[in-house]
Amino acid sequence: MLLFIVIFWVSFTVFRNPVKLRTMFKLPVSFNRWNLVMGPSCPAVPLNLPVSPKETELRIREVLEKLDKLIPPRPFTHLNYTTSATHSTATILNPRDTHCVGDQLDILVEARDHLGNRKGYGGDFMRARMFSPALKAGASGKVTDFNNGTYLVSFTLFWEGTVSLSILLMHPSEGVSALWRSRKQGYDRIIFSGQFVSGASQVHTECALVLNSSVELCQYLDAQDQEAFYCVKPPNVPCAALTYMQSKNKDVSYLSQQERSLFERSNIAVEIMEKSNAISVSKCNTDTAPVKEKCKLGMVSAIPSGHVWKNAWTPASCSLAPIKMKDCLRGKFIYLMGDSTIRQWMEYFKSKVNTLRSVDLHESGKLQHQLAVDLDEKISIQWQKHGYPLIGSLVYSVKEIENIARIIDRTGGEKNTVIVISLGQHFRPFPIDLFIRRALNVHKALQRLLLRSPDTVVVLKTENTRELNSDVERFSDFHGYTQYLALKDIFQDLNVGVIDAWDMTVAYGINNVHPPEDVVRSQINIFLNYIC
Repeated sequence: MLLFIVIFWVSFTVFRNPVKLRTMFKLPVSFNRWNLVMGPSCPAVPLNLPVSPKETELRIREVLEKLDKLIPPRPFTHLNYTTSATHSTATILNPRDTHCVGDQLDILVEARDHLGNRKGYGGDFMRARMFSPALKAGASGKVTDFNNGTYLVSFTLFWEGTVSLSILLMHPSEGVSALWRSRKQGYDRIIFSGQFVSGASQVHTECALVLNSSVELCQYLDAQDQEAFYCVKPPNVPCAALTYMQSKNKDVSYLSQQERSLFERSNIAVEIMEKSNAISVSKCNTDTAPVKEKCKLGMVSAIPSGHVWKNAWTPASCSLAPIKMKDCLRGKFIYLMGDSTIRQWMEYFKSKVNTLRSVDLHESGKLQHQLAVDLDEKISIQWQKHGYPLIGSLVYSVKEIENIARIIDRTGGEKNTVIVISLGQHFRPFPIDLFIRRALNVHKALQRLLLRSPDTVVVLKTENTRELNSDVERFSDFHGYTQYLALKDIFQDLNVGVIDAWDMTVAYGINNVHPPEDVVRSQINIFLNYIC
């Protein structure tokens, strides 16, 4: 009966006085901060921006230049002259019958082409992993590129037992160079269709991050950060009537037919290690391992950042304490912002804390804003999607869409306020400067938040690996990896907690854009240690 009364009270309050409930649980009263501008071309930049546009452009160029140095152009004349995993060799340095827990195992990789010739340059995209299926254990390896066709792959031997080694050639350097060049060339790999609703009429028009059109456009502008999204303006319908959005892939490619052959499934993630790739690891030192400090905000992550043991994550540079989830969440206001990989957290919390109750915010669609509360324990958890671009064949509402930076700017913040951000997957099909700009704008908003409320807890979850057979030109993990590197560079100066979902999913051996519950549980375990 008490539970029924609580649920009735929440529903009644939302219906009669949604502003009061939003205030109680620190919800933004108004979500939509887009400025609507109509016109055939982009309007002038408004004056008195809080941060110089020139400063932002210089920082974008700086991050891009760092990435360009890692991905130099490579010649591609014929498939025979590209890197071949089958012909390349991997040699364990200083091999032994038995290795010791805690040691570093080094493997020298010599890249060769399909004719068996040594490669004279680097740039191959490799993924190294060690694992013991019987122990449900795994860890990533560090790949060092000497830029001369040789690579050093280093593994930290975290556990004892039989350990298998894997070094996958994800893409040869020639393919990496082609993907990097292709990514810079256009915004038109994804088509957006906007639905305008005005009275009884519904009109669909083309929308995009960039629209080269002479017709009248609706511009949905984030004036503070100068980020915009455009739709062709339907006749006799106001721009403010944009209500729903969906997207689909466009049949366009910036790769040559010869380059596309590099990305056939048989040429992706090919094993370099020989079949006899197992080593034996023993505990050679009986001394007690030194006690590591508890994981906390601002810690610099090691490489690798940890390992999986019995399907649970163990960080390399700090320790995780056992924490009761509900006790930790008590009195907390948690804002989850980003894509569907952080929405998985929302679903996990609701499944594990049986006193959380979902509140109907009267939105529709798969990407609707979600709120769950426990009134007795004063727990509020909400998830909100990030701003454009959002890719999906399902129709989603854009009535209240806005960029994460604006949500942060409206957040008062204090010691019980926790912000978790995840960006990446939806940005892969577009030039990377779009992602860098968005990350920089979020970074600036967090700087402002931490100045006014330094006790606010901020956690950044990096993007994770995804399916190997996805459309490579749009969604390759190479694109995700460059964004992962950019994000780490941009946020390194902030006192935030980082959950390295990239390294974690490599260690688990997961190739799924939505990792399974074991991975989500490990991510949330780190999160709970950060906030409690």
